[in-house]
Amino acid sequence: MLHTMNNVEMEKWSQKANVLIEALPYIQRFNRKYIVVKYGGSAMVDEELKRNVIKDVTLLKLVGFKPIIVHGGGKEISKWVEKTGHEAKFINGLRVTDADTMEIAEMVLGKVGKQLVTMVEELGVKAISISGKDGELLKCVKKYSDGQDIGFVGDIVEVNAKIIFDLIEKDYLPIISPIGIGEDFQTYNINADDAACAIAKAVQAEKIAFLTDIEGVYKDYNDKSTLISELHVDEAKELLGSGFIGGGMLPKLNNCIDAIENGVSRVHILDGRILHSLLLEIFTHKGVGTAILGNNETKFYVEEN
Repeated sequence: MLHTMNNVEMEKWSQKANVLIEALPYIQRFNRKYIVVKYGGSAMVDEELKRNVIKDVTLLKLVGFKPIIVHGGGKEISKWVEKTGHEAKFINGLRVTDADTMEIAEMVLGKVGKQLVTMVEELGVKAISISGKDGELLKCVKKYSDGQDIGFVGDIVEVNAKIIFDLIEKDYLPIISPIGIGEDFQTYNINADDAACAIAKAVQAEKIAFLTDIEGVYKDYNDKSTLISELHVDEAKELLGSGFIGGGMLPKLNNCIDAIENGVSRVHILDGRILHSLLLEIFTHKGVGTAILGNNETKFYVEEN
């Protein structure tokens, strides 16, 4: 029997078609461009969120983007540090990493990377998990925090981007854990935001997307109605000087500005707790987080009257 659609069904399918059409200019704009996704926070702990983030990144690859995942694993590392009878310590937001903690971090991050590979490959896309030690991808020197020794924590001085280019050329989705190697071949723990920015600069990525546990950047963090959808890098610098930005957003915003000043066109700060926030931010006229862009970049979002 021939099925005819009623008006409600027609409207539903029409809306789906409109969503696809809305995505078209973004797919055209970013096709064959590198996009770095820094993956951390609650989206790495909640299984449903984790699977949906991986679906989002896989979709980006299948529509012609060149995604690179840089993942953290802070909550999982802290859990295992405590299981061994130690206490996780932080100075200025950076994990104090002694030899035992370094061993745990490398073990946990390796395990996380392989889990993400499995999820990607279940969706029919090839992926490879590597750490910054592989092929000296992330070369480091010892990092100090305001002059304080925080152990085996690294500052990236060089990125061997050829490894990433080779993997992508062979049609793999690179999944990178933020472990680096020093000139003395010592292993270093690296802040995942720092690693994502260094990698984005090295591959001249078009975009970085930070999946976090916050909605985005606010003019005033205490007033949730002041969420900023989009701002140029000069506006971001003004915001930093306003005194309203605090906590973990300060280093993140500085990282964003540094990335843009080194060739990255757009940086997105997204709430990874929202299902498909990555796709909503990249493919719709009104994103769900904050986009920071170079001063010469055109704002995309349509302001609602």
